[in-house]
Amino acid sequence: MSFPNDFYAHLKNHNYTEIKGGIERKNFLEIWVVAVDNRIFARSWNKSAKSWFTAFIETGVGQLKYGEKIINVEGEKLDKTNKIQQSINEAYLSRYNQKENIYYSEGITKPEYLDYTMEFFFSKNDN
Repeated sequence: MSFPNDFYAHLKNHNYTEIKGGIERKNFLEIWVVAVDNRIFARSWNKSAKSWFTAFIETGVGQLKYGEKIINVEGEKLDKTNKIQQSINEAYLSRYNQKENIYYSEGITKPEYLDYTMEFFFSKNDN
């Protein structure tokens, strides 16, 4: 099932989407999310041992929040050798090309970040 149309519009018009990984976390965190061929991806900037990213690896579920809307998602770690990784890099570089973001967009597209890429799938299930 694909994401709602207004979610894709949000990604085009807003730098941040909020995320909550797993089922135990109470608070949302703002992150960068990109769309490639209507598929939704994000990378973990901090690569920390306890994060939204690791919560998705452990549970496979979470939520994305945009504006006042919250959608349930499933998340799956993307293999670092997957061919779409280059397109994800390009999406980050073109979407976050503002002067204040270039340092981060160039950083998050370095090879070591490929192993911290999560793909999200729209889910109607309650998390």
